[in-house]
Amino acid sequence: MLVAAACSHEYHRIQQQLENEKFPPAEYSKEPRAFHQLTKLEQAEIEKKRLAGNMAREYCRKAYKKTKVTKMEERVATICQRENSFYVDTVRAFRDRRYEFKDLSKVWKTKLTEAQNSGDASEIKKANGMLVLYDSLQLAHKCILNSFYGYVMRKGARWYSMEMAGIVCFTGANIITKAREIVEQIGRPLELDTDGIWCVLPATFPENYVLKTTNPKKPKVTISYPGAMLNVMVKDFFTNDQYQELVDPETMEYKVRSENSIFFEVDGPYLAMILPASKEEGKKLKKRYAVFNFDGSLAELKGFEVKRNGELELIKIFQSSVFEAFLKGKTLEECYSAVAKIADYWLDVLFSKAANMPDSELFELISEKRSMSRKLEEYGAQKSTSISTAKRLAEFLGDQMVKDAGLSCKFVISKKPEGAPVTERAIPLTIFEAEAGVKKHYLRKWLKAPGMNSFDIREILDWEYYIEQLFLFQILDWEYYIERLGGCVMKIITIPAALQN
Repeated sequence: MLVAAACSHEYHRIQQQLENEKFPPAEYSKEPRAFHQLTKLEQAEIEKKRLAGNMAREYCRKAYKKTKVTKMEERVATICQRENSFYVDTVRAFRDRRYEFKDLSKVWKTKLTEAQNSGDASEIKKANGMLVLYDSLQLAHKCILNSFYGYVMRKGARWYSMEMAGIVCFTGANIITKAREIVEQIGRPLELDTDGIWCVLPATFPENYVLKTTNPKKPKVTISYPGAMLNVMVKDFFTNDQYQELVDPETMEYKVRSENSIFFEVDGPYLAMILPASKEEGKKLKKRYAVFNFDGSLAELKGFEVKRNGELELIKIFQSSVFEAFLKGKTLEECYSAVAKIADYWLDVLFSKAANMPDSELFELISEKRSMSRKLEEYGAQKSTSISTAKRLAEFLGDQMVKDAGLSCKFVISKKPEGAPVTERAIPLTIFEAEAGVKKHYLRKWLKAPGMNSFDIREILDWEYYIEQLFLFQILDWEYYIERLGGCVMKIITIPAALQN
């Protein structure tokens, strides 16, 4: 729990200060009002601004050397759904239906293999379509199942229960912690998630056991040894021995039994898992990884900029190409040699200031895109690159262009005004498509360089042509873009390479 570090006596002192101040008059009056003359809502809003505003933060920083206080509380809660077990029943129904679709997906995967072996084109097409269908259905059910936890934690939900959300989170964390302890004795855990664990196990460790049965419909049963090993742990430590099941609805008779429907499923094995390192010592990056299948295709990608909207296209292209380079080479040295070539190419592009690149391609590479969820006026005194871009768009396109919510801001970062924060150096990309006079007027204004007329170019024939070509290259903050890409290179290549000698 996070709370602002302001004590009660400080709150009363702020109230006393407010009593001595005057506030804007009401609509029906011209006289300024005292604090006690304000409505309760207005008083609360002003107190909130004083307590949570920049002044309060600055005071807390000086007086207490901190602006946040973290408190950890241990609580005990019991969720009883004996009378109405709708939540448990609904989750179980979705889970069982997902298992049905997963089983059908495996059936059609086998049929697809048989069809490919026989060379029947129509059967291959049918099997492939059914495989995609059932795989999509099981993934859809997985997404719904994962959202149940978030739903009970959302205020206003019909099933809202913070206690239930806390128990689910706490139990899940304990299961993953126990799983990590077991994996550490055999192999190495790579990434811990809320509902799973990524790990690397020795090649000699048993993977699957196939049991023959007397059932003609299912003559073989495949058991995953790592999954069974973890499921035994779940059974021993996380079984609910007081689960009550309704036996007779008329007499409301219940039967007490043990219940445990939590199971580990094993996915993989995979060819490779790419994990970035942190640029800061002792700090770890969570939920950022790329996983590859043995055929070189991407199995899973999480947390990287390549998946996010609005991120630098330069970073996206770099990550897309560098991940595949990790699959090259037979030794660690050969692998990092292939990866280094990709990094060197893109760093050379930036250090040369994209000298051999057309403007249109450069715009695509270095422009950033952000969407504003609210209207510009609703952000008030907040500062960000997208807010600065929106304000500057309003300057030369008019207020009507930025009045609505959902405005898409595309911008680059300039090196001027020197010393200004990044939020004040965002230049809307649209200005470079404006007429020469308009473009130069607003760029001189935003860069705070009224005498900006000279450009560092060679002696050439057509001055105006080259000035126009180099105008963009002279105002960009190339150090910013080099730092952005350099940070990405460090996390994905340099630091992991150093740690692996």
